[in-house]
Amino acid sequence: MAGFGTALRELRGAQKSAKGVSLYSRFVNRPAGRYLAAGSYALGLTPNQVTLVSAAFSFAAVAAVALAAPSWGLGTAVWAALAVGFAFDSADGQLARLRGGGSAAGEWLDHVVDCAKLTALHTCVLIAFYRFPEAYGTGGDGWLLVPLGFQFASVVTFFGGLLTEKLKPKPAPGSPAAAPSTVRAVALLPVDYGVFCLVFLLLGGGELFRWAYAGLGAVAALFLVAFLAKWFRELSAVPR
Repeated sequence: MAGFGTALRELRGAQKSAKGVSLYSRFVNRPAGRYLAAGSYALGLTPNQVTLVSAAFSFAAVAAVALAAPSWGLGTAVWAALAVGFAFDSADGQLARLRGGGSAAGEWLDHVVDCAKLTALHTCVLIAFYRFPEAYGTGGDGWLLVPLGFQFASVVTFFGGLLTEKLKPKPAPGSPAAAPSTVRAVALLPVDYGVFCLVFLLLGGGELFRWAYAGLGAVAALFLVAFLAKWFRELSAVPR
């Protein structure tokens, strides 16, 4: 089996297209995932095992949000665990390509973990708002609707994007990949999961976290409307 250096060199030449990817995923998460994929390959891990490592980091962070009183230290730990989990989420696909291709079961596991992570994270923010109202300033029940709305926007966006990708015709083999748009990559930053994870650094700020989280939720709702209109228009042009 190839070592870390050889695997890393091969991975650099086997990256997915950057089209439709935000700057964070393109320049931070994917490169981090590349190093993790190379290390996982050298250790003999399978893509499914890497997916489970990603889940372990992510769900540990999710549980901490719900169970621990907010503090700056907690926020740093939660962000770090979510960011590492996200990087491993990129690594599993890269590792699969390095090993010659993934499996349907592996893709299924990856998407199920992603959906569970999104659902659980917003649910645990709701629990935190309920358990620590003095810290977050969420004494009114109306604030408990914010994580529910954010969760709705995130899950529908995730499912809608995944379904659109499956329903759209695949490009012909050998077709040149579309050049990534820098403007689009910047515009997508507010709804990039990696950027969203940064808001947890503000957990120690209590109400500051609440307002930052609510602001990102409002942006997610606006993007959901735009995405749905775009995807429906694109699929309307696909012959049945």
